[in-house]
Amino acid sequence: MLFRRPNRPPARTAGPAALVALAVLGLAACESGGEEDRSAATKRPSVIVPGEPGGQNRTLSAEEAAGQRAEDDSPNAADVSYTRMMIVHHAQALEMTELVPDRAESGRIVKLAERIAAAQGPEIEAMRGWLKTHGKSETDEGHGKGHGDGHDHATMPGMVAPAQMKQLRAAEGKAFDQLFLTLMITHHQGAITMATDVKAQGNNIRIEEMADDVVAQQTSEITRMRALL
Repeated sequence: MLFRRPNRPPARTAGPAALVALAVLGLAACESGGEEDRSAATKRPSVIVPGEPGGQNRTLSAEEAAGQRAEDDSPNAADVSYTRMMIVHHAQALEMTELVPDRAESGRIVKLAERIAAAQGPEIEAMRGWLKTHGKSETDEGHGKGHGDGHDHATMPGMVAPAQMKQLRAAEGKAFDQLFLTLMITHHQGAITMATDVKAQGNNIRIEEMADDVVAQQTSEITRMRALL
């Protein structure tokens, strides 16, 4: 005896009206997401830009501030002052390293002094070149040598006092090594302070890059010198 399967109704597919409804819902979701993205973009933090002395501050969007920095990195007073002072600061470091070959006992001190001189000599020339490129003299007009921008270089961070330099010149052997390391660590710390300050106050990208190099290199050298004490 044969049994016949009951006929099943054919599967129903979504009609045109249903497809249109789904498309409308999808489009609405996309538009909603776009509005949220645009809303999030408008909520990015703004940047306050100080105005000229006596003038009003300006409020820029993050994008405007980034674009302005990219377009205008004109040197400001902090950039120029830092460069002038750091030339003198580096020059004193070279003066100290010149004493090492005839007075130091440790060969490691000799090699350290060679590295310092090899780095800071070219940096002085780079800073002099930067000043010339931007039409600035090595010393501020109206002030004598050693008083660029009205600063007394003896008061710059880390500078070795004349009496200390006299003591260093008179020392030899282990006494020289210890005094050299002590004074040079302080000297390097002063350079790092100056570099950190110009990174916060300056505007020129090249000076910022040079300041970054000073911080990185001299921090590393301080670590080496402390290990030799």
